[in-house]
Amino acid sequence: MEQSETEDSVTPQKDGDKTKKRTRKKEDRIVGRIVLIVASVLLLVIAIFGFTFYKYVTDGLEPLNKKDSKLVQVHIPEDSSNKRISNILEESKVIKSGLVFNYYAKFKNLTDFQAGYYQMSPDMTLDEIGALLREGGTAEPTQLADGKVTIPEGFDIDKIGDAIEKNTNFKKDQFIELMKNQEFFDTMNQKYPELLGSAGEAEGVRYRLEGYLFPATYDYYKDAKIEDFVEQMIAKTSSVIEPFIPMAHAKGMTIQQVLTLASLVEKEGVKEEDRKKIAQVFFNRISANMPLQSDISILYALGEHKELVTYQDLEVDSPYNLYKNTGYGPGPLDSPSEQAINAVLNPTDNNYLYFVADISTGNVYFAETYEQHQEYVEKYVNNTETEKSE
Repeated sequence: MEQSETEDSVTPQKDGDKTKKRTRKKEDRIVGRIVLIVASVLLLVIAIFGFTFYKYVTDGLEPLNKKDSKLVQVHIPEDSSNKRISNILEESKVIKSGLVFNYYAKFKNLTDFQAGYYQMSPDMTLDEIGALLREGGTAEPTQLADGKVTIPEGFDIDKIGDAIEKNTNFKKDQFIELMKNQEFFDTMNQKYPELLGSAGEAEGVRYRLEGYLFPATYDYYKDAKIEDFVEQMIAKTSSVIEPFIPMAHAKGMTIQQVLTLASLVEKEGVKEEDRKKIAQVFFNRISANMPLQSDISILYALGEHKELVTYQDLEVDSPYNLYKNTGYGPGPLDSPSEQAINAVLNPTDNNYLYFVADISTGNVYFAETYEQHQEYVEKYVNNTETEKSE
């Protein structure tokens, strides 16, 4: 009897434990489902927020309206912060988002925006607006232009002609004809003698004003003559060059020589530190009576825009062929930026005679000897081309 009673008393306890375990398992499953649902909802919310934010940013990087070129006057007061400028641009309806523009300016390290009155349109890119703000506006409001023409850094006369025809009523042929007009050049030379004096003395040039049409954004008025439009660019170059003239004289260089090297530096390097080193390489080669050997000169001599320069191209018969001819050559090959001009007049001292750029990374490698240079070419150019071909 005692044994039976003991068994009877234990059984209900075991059943209770099993019931509790089943209850706990059930609760655990419910909790697990709840956690899974909550986690899924959170991930969905994060994904939606992330996509929405990404869409907001990418949209904000685009022009407000690519089809609206109507200009509006925008006033940037003195001592305006980048944040305030960004808000003004959004309020003026020339950009989509002041917040995006503000962070874009920080990312691009654009900290030298200037006060003044500007003419902008909703179809302008953030790059174009940023460049315009760095150039500086006018002290007073001006008559609204009929359009804008942006000349990017490194454009030559041929490409500038394309940009003018695309954005104005002027034809490229008109522009090219003006570039060949000696009478027009002489008139400009009389107005800007310090700028154009050495260009007037140059021999073998294709266009005397090559390199003297500064890369910037210009106002276009339908009732203006093409001569007036072009003079804007020459006047801009004159104002940019003026502070550099004493440095050029101190180096014993003409403006033609400065702009020639700057036009090469513009295309050969991207980073400021690389451009300063490249400028010194060119000086080192000139001192050693070595040709500059720039592919940029070959492409200009050929009159073509192509990615690959062949050995046959290096034989082109032209004063612009700086593989065959020593010295500076006839003159500039494109319109260089202020940074490239500064690099020529303030180069980084070195003993390099060669450089090669890794086109996949943009890094530039410098060498004092031809053997070292060939190693860099094999490593950073030939290997890259092999990988691409594979």
